[in-house]
Amino acid sequence: MRLLWWIIVILIIVWLAGFLLDVAGGIIHVLIVIAIILVIYNLITGRKKL
Repeated sequence: MRLLWWIIVILIIVWLAGFLLDVAGGIIHVLIVIAIILVIYNLITGRKKL
């Protein structure tokens, strides 16, 4: 489950870089949506361990 959190953190960092530096266009917003979906999935399944 730690790997899932690493992926989420990396996606958010890439999204912030893309948002601030205008890198990768619209695909960066798809990455943040994927990260949010992963967080919601993690919370729903009851695994709240970081």
